[in-house]
Amino acid sequence: MNIVTIRASSLAELFDCPARWEAKHILGMRMPSSGASHLGTAVHAGTAAFDQAVLDGAPITADDAAAAVVDSIHDKDAEVDWEDSDPATAERIALALHTRYCVEIAPRQHYIGVEVKCERLEIPELGLALTGTTDRVRTTEAGAGISDLKTGGRAVGTDGVAVTAGHGPQLGVYELLAEHAMGIPISAPAQIVGMNTGKTAAGQRVGTGEIESPRTALLGTEDQPGLLQHASRLIQSGAFYGNGKSFLCSAKYCPRHATCPYKS
Repeated sequence: MNIVTIRASSLAELFDCPARWEAKHILGMRMPSSGASHLGTAVHAGTAAFDQAVLDGAPITADDAAAAVVDSIHDKDAEVDWEDSDPATAERIALALHTRYCVEIAPRQHYIGVEVKCERLEIPELGLALTGTTDRVRTTEAGAGISDLKTGGRAVGTDGVAVTAGHGPQLGVYELLAEHAMGIPISAPAQIVGMNTGKTAAGQRVGTGEIESPRTALLGTEDQPGLLQHASRLIQSGAFYGNGKSFLCSAKYCPRHATCPYKS
């Protein structure tokens, strides 16, 4: 059985539209990052700089760490489709979210790992090798747990709680990767740190939400296969069917859309 590498961040896309996943992750078809995605990358860069400095014992201010946000937004090597936004607007929103994170979220966290990278976790019996970077590993009364930063227009509900629906399988993979990379058990609930990318201050909410045991659906049981088993069967079969009803079924998000027979 061939070992196929799968990034933790791509698992949801595999089940949403296998044909789109194959195009990006097997065939290597590329397309520009969206403005929203690039904004999220910038927020990740700034918050990581802030949290790493605290972890290193040499804290910096939110303003100091904001330089990483600005540098990321204006990265000349990044290919970005700014159709729905522009760099100036993205920078303003990203800086606002970065500051709110540093002031409202970070002080309540106890991180022991920032941007924890796992080069490769092989599961030979499934023909899969998992790879990716876990945003944060934190300590809690229940033990160590992962935290994953999410930005988006609906990342946080009006109740101030981060939206967790649909993120379980991905966080389950991040737990496996963090355990492998750090060599410690991950036993606390997984945490989503959500940040709303609204254009106004009122719409730029930040908040957290938790998912209990996200690995359960991922690994399955003796009687019920988990999502990794389903992913393995799909990938090893090579039957990458399309999903014309996917919300991302468009030329904006799929590099093979123009020639895909499954498109809506």
